[in-house]
Amino acid sequence: MGFHPRLGQNTWMPKLPRATLRDALSVAITVGTYGVAFGAASVAAGFSVLQSCLFSLLTFTGASQFAAVGVVASGGAAVSAIAAATMLGARNALYGIQMAPLVQVRGLRRVAAAHVTIDESTGVALGQAPRGPDAMRAGFWITGIGVFVFWNIFTLIGAVGAKALGNPASWGLDAAVPAAFLGLLWPRLENNFLRVVAVISMIFALSITTWLPAGLPIIATVLVPIVIGWRER
Repeated sequence: MGFHPRLGQNTWMPKLPRATLRDALSVAITVGTYGVAFGAASVAAGFSVLQSCLFSLLTFTGASQFAAVGVVASGGAAVSAIAAATMLGARNALYGIQMAPLVQVRGLRRVAAAHVTIDESTGVALGQAPRGPDAMRAGFWITGIGVFVFWNIFTLIGAVGAKALGNPASWGLDAAVPAAFLGLLWPRLENNFLRVVAVISMIFALSITTWLPAGLPIIATVLVPIVIGWRER
């Protein structure tokens, strides 16, 4: 925990380096505004504005939210939507294992920390390593809370806006889910190996689409990286 010289005791929010604030807010604002796409996609899939907002407030896992909405929009069952969202959200548990020794909170603060343990808060925190543990903790909290606030605000804006348009599909908003996934995936294809895995996964999903119910093909693609990873080892 950070030590505050005036209070003379540990504080859960350490002193804030200016560069860390800049990094955290730039990520929080950029990612948070992406909530517009989710709000619009959710309404286009048949969810109400309230349901869309509660989805962001209570689950707050961007890729998982898009996965669940995408499955429902394509006619998939609720079980398939939950399975797809759960598989994508499972990575946050791994982030939690990595962040817990750094954040070191208890009680309700631990619940709050778990809720904002996402790709962005973890990434910014780890990126602050050269500036020390205090900067890492500050980066984690500011990014996580910032993304949460902006994501929910823009989810509401996107959902209300889509609702006001009448039939969102007529405006092409039903394409928001695949477009959002492409936006999430593209920056992560950092080398040829990952690009090959992505292409093989896409071909595999398309080839089994006619054989499996809606939502299951995207879940089944998890087998591709497992098989490729196993063969590589």
